[in-house]
Amino acid sequence: MRYRVRTPDGELDYGSLRDVEVAYVQGLVGPDDEVLEEGKETWRKASTLPALARARPESKGLAARAQVLSILASVVLGVAALALILSDSWTRRSLGVVLALVMSTLLTRVTYKAFKRPGPSRG
Repeated sequence: MRYRVRTPDGELDYGSLRDVEVAYVQGLVGPDDEVLEEGKETWRKASTLPALARARPESKGLAARAQVLSILASVVLGVAALALILSDSWTRRSLGVVLALVMSTLLTRVTYKAFKRPGPSRG
């Protein structure tokens, strides 16, 4: 089924909703752009279509590397925590346990975000 998208720059035709979704993720179609399904008469905002509402634009800059940086920070925290826990001082051991807890919290957050991320759509 074909779709027409009306943007401030003009109208574009797409062969399927999957094509519109790809354009939406790439930023070619915005949430406020209007979409018309073939055979329908009502234009709808792109953000109101369920397939597009679930799609997320690609992250750019630091946001795209946030998960990798979080994992690297967890590794550094884990190594530091292990080194402190293996020391002879109770104060250092306590600090090592605190660092291990911070590391586990960070890894839980990374795991949750990875689990929540939608998989590839099939259209």
